[in-house]
Amino acid sequence: MDPQRRGTPGGGGGKRAMRAAIAALAAAVFAGYLVLFVAMPTYAYKHTWLPALRAKTTTTYFGTNQGANLLVFTSPIVVIALLGCVYLHLGKNNNSQIKNTKSGEGENRIGIWKRPMIIKGLGIVSRIELAFFLMFIALLIWNLATYLHNDFARITTISTARSGEKVWEAKLDMAALRLGMVGNIALTFLFFPVTRGSSVLQFLGLTSEGSIKYHIWVGHIVMTLFTAHGLCYIIYWASTHRISQMMKWENTGISNIAGEISLLAGLFLWATTFPRIRKRMFELFFYTHYLYILFVFFFVLHVGVSYASIMLPGFFLFMIDRYLRFLQSRHHVRLVSARVLPCHTVELNFSKNKGLNYSPTSIIFMNVPSISKLQWHPFTVSSSSSLESDNISVIIKREGKWTTKLIDLVASPTPPDRLDVSIEGPYGPASTDFLRHDLLVMVSGGSGVTPFISIIRDLIHTAETLKHPTPQILLVAAFKYSADLTMLDLILPISGAPPHLSNLNLQIEAYVTRQNQPPPPPQENDKSPRTVGFNPSPTDPPLAATLGNGSSWLWLAAVIASSFITYLVAIGMLTRYYIYPIDRNSNRVYSTAARAAIHVAIICAAVVAASTAGFLWNKARAGKETTQIRNMAASPPCGDAEMESLPRLSLAESINVHYGERPDLKRYLFERKESSVGVLVCGPKKLRRQVAYICSSGLVQNLHFESISFSW
Repeated sequence: MDPQRRGTPGGGGGKRAMRAAIAALAAAVFAGYLVLFVAMPTYAYKHTWLPALRAKTTTTYFGTNQGANLLVFTSPIVVIALLGCVYLHLGKNNNSQIKNTKSGEGENRIGIWKRPMIIKGLGIVSRIELAFFLMFIALLIWNLATYLHNDFARITTISTARSGEKVWEAKLDMAALRLGMVGNIALTFLFFPVTRGSSVLQFLGLTSEGSIKYHIWVGHIVMTLFTAHGLCYIIYWASTHRISQMMKWENTGISNIAGEISLLAGLFLWATTFPRIRKRMFELFFYTHYLYILFVFFFVLHVGVSYASIMLPGFFLFMIDRYLRFLQSRHHVRLVSARVLPCHTVELNFSKNKGLNYSPTSIIFMNVPSISKLQWHPFTVSSSSSLESDNISVIIKREGKWTTKLIDLVASPTPPDRLDVSIEGPYGPASTDFLRHDLLVMVSGGSGVTPFISIIRDLIHTAETLKHPTPQILLVAAFKYSADLTMLDLILPISGAPPHLSNLNLQIEAYVTRQNQPPPPPQENDKSPRTVGFNPSPTDPPLAATLGNGSSWLWLAAVIASSFITYLVAIGMLTRYYIYPIDRNSNRVYSTAARAAIHVAIICAAVVAASTAGFLWNKARAGKETTQIRNMAASPPCGDAEMESLPRLSLAESINVHYGERPDLKRYLFERKESSVGVLVCGPKKLRRQVAYICSSGLVQNLHFESISFSW
């Protein structure tokens, strides 16, 4: 037997064992982390656990409170993020897509928990998502109820007589305080879902775009609690004739003005997030969202750095991700060509490094400075890194002002010779499991077909190049007009497609809903799909991973660890040799707000230094491949002959067009007898809910639902 072949299974088994051990360790750390939040409002935590913990962590480097909070609230999440990086690195080359494991009894039991539900106010959620959301709400209610129960028991007529307050006023004061503390617990989880390159999200099998809804849910809860916190204090100060407290900025302790500034920034941000305002005035929503910087900064000044350490880890990981995205977006990428369709749609094709791999349904964020220097818009990647090793593509349909300007620019009779484009990403799932199904039913509406194009291209590579069995594919695509049918031509890339598609079992049912009959034969002056070539600048690099192609997760772990250690060392030395001597002086006490501002500055400096070093090091390593790609002559645009190639003829034979009707989704889904049917839907909210309702009905057990939504 070939020793290399003999060693492969063992190596794979060793990696699987290591990944299982890492997952178990991370789960144990997270369970202990959650136990702290459950125990926090209890008498035992306050009078037994916390004093013992502070006694062991009190040093002249981190003080009395901050050392304990860094140890029990900040460090666990940093450890989980590092474990997630290692876990994902070990799994990136395990070819999980090529397993073709079918659903078993255990997986069917899990599938019941993944079955969709439609909840008013939450949208389409799985039973797992609903269960975790309810547990999160229960955690917040438990904390608030326990705090208030213990605090109110100590408030009596006798205790309030000394301060001259009424009992209800004292209770209101305490309720305001506890609402703020519970709001901080919710704030701890606010930034995890919007950390696009997060190892924590992908470790849990989540994507950044699919997690936006969690950010929305938690954001509403955070602002509700903080608004109630502020209103209760205003009422309390007004009733006790101490409204002047609103204008106080204490040298030590809580700063009221800082809290009010933070709350006002949050309220302005919150007001623009509601659907009617967000959809009608997206630019207002987009720009006001940057108020999160003021919100977090003044929140830290308000409560002090020791208490802010509870919410620090999520924001710390978000800062690293945000700065790495900033570094990646500083350069224009090589836009080499575009395919222009008559349905006001274009496919943009960019050059990329061969080592940049991504999963189907990934997204990129794109900026075109000639249209807007500040606006970034997400688009689904339509290409497959397996089928197209040198290119990455996105499909853009005219749906708003920004996309209209872009398409008019590219599709004009005299398109520009080059177009400056910056990109962040791609972001997507760490792996996909489409091969575990016997049949994939993809339901799309309009431009919702885009993510399915990336899946089909990936399966083309699996079937035609790797010669591995793939599930049957049924694409049910609904379009408004017959011109939109040309989007199906984009299933095959400009280059890289195999000479035939005989090994791919693909059937496309296309519905044209607003035309009752086929259009007349095309005339000579009718517009047809055409290819536009660009001449990118020699200085424009191909798209590459921010932290290297082969070991980006290990590099991310290095950036997280080095920036956190740098922060700890710097703040420890500053506290020990500068702040601590001042605090020891009985005549002077170091300002709480100044201390918090210094911590913010140091952690920002640590993130910038570590991230920049990692980015530049990997950029230097990728320089050789970038130079090779720059020196390659641009491929000439493909002409109309390509549209008549054998794979396109094979694709055309797979398409069945229906005019003047809508698809009968119940028939397509309920009549399938395969043991495992993966149901994917992307399109308008009404379509997604219709498919979710069918899959959640319980009439059949072989449907496995997944919604792909890019509109929040």
